[in-house]
Amino acid sequence: MTRKRALISVSDKTGVATFAKGLVDQGIEIISTGGTKTALEQAGIPTISIEEVTDFPEMMDGRVKTLHPKIHGGLLGRRDLSTHIEAMETYDIQPIDFVCVNLYPFKETILKEDVTQAQAIENIDIGGPSMLRSAAKNHQSVTVVVDPKDYEQVLAELSQTGETTFETRQKLAAKVFRHTAAYDALIAGYLTDLVHEKEPESLTLTYDLKQTLRYGENSHQEAAFYQNALPVPFSIASAKQLHGKELSYNNIKDADAAIRISREFEQPAVVAVKHMNPCGIGIGETIEEAYQYAYEADPVSIFGGIIVLNREVDVQTAKKMHELFLEIIIAPSFSEEAFECLSSKKNLRLMTLDFSKKEQAIEDEKVSVLGGLLIQNQDIVNEKAENWQVVTKRQPTVEELKALEFAWKTVKHVKSNAIVVSNSHQTLGIGAGQMNRVGSVQIAINQAGAKVNEAVLASDAFFPMGDSVEYAGKRGIKAIVQPGGSIKDQASIDMADKYGIAMVFTDIRHFRH
Repeated sequence: MTRKRALISVSDKTGVATFAKGLVDQGIEIISTGGTKTALEQAGIPTISIEEVTDFPEMMDGRVKTLHPKIHGGLLGRRDLSTHIEAMETYDIQPIDFVCVNLYPFKETILKEDVTQAQAIENIDIGGPSMLRSAAKNHQSVTVVVDPKDYEQVLAELSQTGETTFETRQKLAAKVFRHTAAYDALIAGYLTDLVHEKEPESLTLTYDLKQTLRYGENSHQEAAFYQNALPVPFSIASAKQLHGKELSYNNIKDADAAIRISREFEQPAVVAVKHMNPCGIGIGETIEEAYQYAYEADPVSIFGGIIVLNREVDVQTAKKMHELFLEIIIAPSFSEEAFECLSSKKNLRLMTLDFSKKEQAIEDEKVSVLGGLLIQNQDIVNEKAENWQVVTKRQPTVEELKALEFAWKTVKHVKSNAIVVSNSHQTLGIGAGQMNRVGSVQIAINQAGAKVNEAVLASDAFFPMGDSVEYAGKRGIKAIVQPGGSIKDQASIDMADKYGIAMVFTDIRHFRH
């Protein structure tokens, strides 16, 4: 009776010697290639070379070695069809019953900062995916392993019954096709970017499971968190959790929103977010001062919020945050004393993020809709106040202009219709997500209260009529920044002039839905 055979050829050699020994202990012959064959023989495991099976030499720097009928015939031949059996016997093709293959490190190669195009291309595996796909297609008879995590289960089943179950082979085959699809997606993405193709005729994305979540937006919804296969350094997916319970679905979305906002500021800044909208943003000379401004912006809504600080958390700031119930605090680092203070709250999530990488967080935004996917680049525009147009009789003062710049950076991160009332260092009122713009204006101004008399106002899109400006003017707003572009712009300009408001147009809209 012909002995069973296994073909082993891996780039990741984790645990492969132990796995191969387990197969040999079950009376299975090992076919191997190159570095894998050397590693197995050094571990005392006898192997058969590919050349012995194919009677054909490896060539072209290893590009051609397993692409041969005696390999793929042994993988694809059906044991239940007499015509396949006859063909195998006629052409001296021996069945291969086990395949253990993982692929050239294409992902690891393209993640290197100094990688060349030639290096990337050379790390596109051809023989490996071909063998995996052949074996997976014939999983009725062939056990195919692409992940070292599955070695133990395969050996356990072999030791119990001398073979793997069909259910296991089917699951392993499914994993193979997920793996090769992800591998090909990375290659396709790399080459598509290389030729600057903006809208390819098909889009294949790949992500790696980072975390299974307890539930989604609500407790009856199942959810999981996947990370881009090519990790984005400045992102919630790359943040390192130091303390606290696991992140929830809503935590992740809110933290993502806060991280995006924090990217706007170079000076010490603190961003507080609730339900994906900022509830308080402060900038200052120190991170403690910035936190105080963010807290005072809305001391009610910050309760249960997510906080992102763009400087190390010192003990003074930590003590202030310790007084509140917060869900997450994200910062570049925590001083030893600050960490000790905050980690006394066992559920508070403390996370670090590399803010030096914030300029690298430029990836397309993807939003699912029923039956499809929307994709766009991020709303990142290099806007300068000197390019704004003053459209009113009164010019903004230097201090008002600083406040308008601060408010404009903020309003682009508020759900539309979006209105922000602020001074030059903190938000004072935020109106988000209202179905009409004047409703958002009313919310933001009412939240600002008495401080509205020292404030400016930003609108993410134009005012369709003069009512919002009139409401703002009657309550003391001194300056307004908006995109302009309405057919009724003049009505808003006239209303601003009536109340002595300085108004500037940016010509850039910042809807966020």
